[in-house]
Amino acid sequence: MTGTDITLWPPSFEAAVFDFDGTLAETCELWHEVDEVFFAEHNITYTPDVHQTLATLGFSGGALWCIERYGLDETVEGICDEWNRIGAALYAERVSLRPGADEYLTALRGRGIPVALATTNNKRVLMSMRPRVCVDDLFDAVVCSDDVANAKDEPDIYLEAARRISSRPSATIVFEDLLVGILTARNAGFLTCAVRCEDPLQDMARLSDAANLSIGKWTDIPLR
Repeated sequence: MTGTDITLWPPSFEAAVFDFDGTLAETCELWHEVDEVFFAEHNITYTPDVHQTLATLGFSGGALWCIERYGLDETVEGICDEWNRIGAALYAERVSLRPGADEYLTALRGRGIPVALATTNNKRVLMSMRPRVCVDDLFDAVVCSDDVANAKDEPDIYLEAARRISSRPSATIVFEDLLVGILTARNAGFLTCAVRCEDPLQDMARLSDAANLSIGKWTDIPLR
């Protein structure tokens, strides 16, 4: 971990906002699989950098990007439905929280720290994980892509998450594995913690430089 004025345990912040994919659950390969299936069905060559673009844009933004870039004769809603259908089937069987994530969320709430989820994922996909992972039980508030107008290159989703748990950005820490999320949250006045994920394209050095803190895994946080 880095940073001197902010501590993850005991928590030196009043509230916390968490990304899901990559941050709390290792889903990089799963979403690569979703992308590969979608691109194969549309006879489009898939390259790994496309995944980074789609992860940044969110569902609606990513669908629009695909339509404009590849000239697809589909609607944004239709593409999102395809991604959600494929993703939900995979989430239902394969997704679980990273080691130590559940314990940290529980420990924060035990200290009276409200926690919110801010994800560009779709609620239908998240709900497919029940009963193995129930986000409604883990968080005091859940904000998904459908709840806000913009992707994570704008602060809407973090601000809405903070609003729902009645926290001030300056007293709230955002946990993210994407550089765009870290930069957006910091520019909006939040504290930030970069989280290493399994994505080989993740530039952890840049994330660590941009964030107040960084961690490699949730079990790095000594809950004592």
